[in-house]
Amino acid sequence: MRKLIIPVIVLGLIVILMSMFVIPEGERGIVVRFGRILKDGQVAKIYEPGLHFKMPIFDRVKTLEARILTMDGRSDRFVTSEKKDVIIDSYVKWRIKDFDKYYLATGGGNSLTAQALLERKVTDVLRSEIGSREIKQIVSGPRNDDVLPDSTDSDVVTTEAAKEALKIDGQRDQIMENVLLNTRKSAMKDLGVYVVDFRMKKINLPDEISESIYRRMRAERDSVARKHRSQGREKAEVIKAQAELEVATILAEADKTARVTRGTADAKAAKIYSKAYNKDPEFFSFLRSLKAYEKSFNGQGDVLVLDPNSEFFQYMKGMKGATGK
Repeated sequence: MRKLIIPVIVLGLIVILMSMFVIPEGERGIVVRFGRILKDGQVAKIYEPGLHFKMPIFDRVKTLEARILTMDGRSDRFVTSEKKDVIIDSYVKWRIKDFDKYYLATGGGNSLTAQALLERKVTDVLRSEIGSREIKQIVSGPRNDDVLPDSTDSDVVTTEAAKEALKIDGQRDQIMENVLLNTRKSAMKDLGVYVVDFRMKKINLPDEISESIYRRMRAERDSVARKHRSQGREKAEVIKAQAELEVATILAEADKTARVTRGTADAKAAKIYSKAYNKDPEFFSFLRSLKAYEKSFNGQGDVLVLDPNSEFFQYMKGMKGATGK
């Protein structure tokens, strides 16, 4: 009897050890008995992280990831509504939400099968979204997070280009949102998987399309540049005309002021001369004669042929000549 105690104890320990199982942190466990998942009522029994027990030999434990997983899909070719190809590289963030459904849908919780099924769903929805849009609504231009410039006459083209760029970015965001919502609904229904996020990492054009797109982009930029240059020339002409008008106005005002001032001065001078002449006409006549002598005999060697008895020399003949006596 005593000989059987040790084997019984060893067997008991083996049975206990076989009955114990540990679920690691970040994972969940389900127990399969005779090919069926153990359920707590109508819902599959999900084992949280920690130590648990099962029926040895008959029960089999399957651990499933409960953390968010990343499915980095391969680049695939899609056709737009214009029958042009684009190459899109995307990724999906997902996690298991319904472990019972996931286990059954993936053939025993096979993660590769789950990713293949999820990738097919994402590709189908994305193909539908891309097929309903033109290539210019998908392929974004330069992504600037700058604020739109003020809408002035000189910035109309720049503003329109910035609005168009934001519109294209909005189309791309709408595509990602539609793919996320539609895939989330389908994946949850069929796979028990909750799609957390979907993003398009890169959108490329095939080599045969890239050159035509670049030519069109260059033509559009050339058109914008020509419009800017024509607007600049127009503004330059306006500024030049305004400057010339201001110069002409200033010169006309200055000439008017000068003429008025000169006329006023001449009138005052004439008035002063008139008063002086009325006070002493003889002295006024003498003064004018002296000025005439100064201008005539300025040492330049000029020869004057005049009658000595003319009035021009009246003040050069002495008082007698001056008075005419």
